[in-house]
Amino acid sequence: MTNAAGSAASDRPVRRILAVGAHPDDVEFGCGGVLIKEVARGNPVAVLNLSRGEAGSSGSADERMREATAAAARMGVGLEFIDLDGDALLDYRPENALEIARIIRKWRPHLLLAPSPEENQHPDHGKAGRLTRDAARLARYGGLRGLEPHVPHAIDALFFYDITGGGSAPAGLGKVIVDISDVFETWKTAMECHQSQMKTRNYIDLQVARTRVLGAEIGAGYAMALWANDPICLAGISDLQGTGRRF
Repeated sequence: MTNAAGSAASDRPVRRILAVGAHPDDVEFGCGGVLIKEVARGNPVAVLNLSRGEAGSSGSADERMREATAAAARMGVGLEFIDLDGDALLDYRPENALEIARIIRKWRPHLLLAPSPEENQHPDHGKAGRLTRDAARLARYGGLRGLEPHVPHAIDALFFYDITGGGSAPAGLGKVIVDISDVFETWKTAMECHQSQMKTRNYIDLQVARTRVLGAEIGAGYAMALWANDPICLAGISDLQGTGRRF
């Protein structure tokens, strides 16, 4: 079995993954390479956007939805949009967390990815991260009404990704660096689908530069970082195959 990244799937247990973004392009820029690697491993991956990017200076909602659809096809992932408060109007309130929890119950992911809950240049990003963190908890409560018809679901792990750089990484959480060198070109073509966002700034060059720096930390060409919301559990220390440091 092969996939969008061209790698053969292995006999690993299938792990469903859901990545949440506040806007079209958040997931692609922030953790797209990580998701493409998981597709290459045979894991089903879906992207959930909480708005259609309608408040942006460039690109209409329809245009940005088309771009997101094209990017999802490049990455080999599923795609869904939900309408909460609207682009640039996302509010941190229980009703929005419940809407995300419904999608979690629907997709039943083992792993959940969300934007860093820290504040950065766009107010929607941090709120999307905090709402997703709350939603992961709500999705598993069997006595919580209003999430029917889907049954409760508990994820295995929540990871945060950084969209913009510049200090928005979650403070105090463990960092995991993923080598994306072998899927770099696929990731770049997925970002290139968002041409409306390149009219004012070359975001692709910025993201590529970030992945080069992270790659240098682990002796790889390109890498992306995630931050674990909870401690990572190992059956034994021998499960670790290496660290970023080269002694």
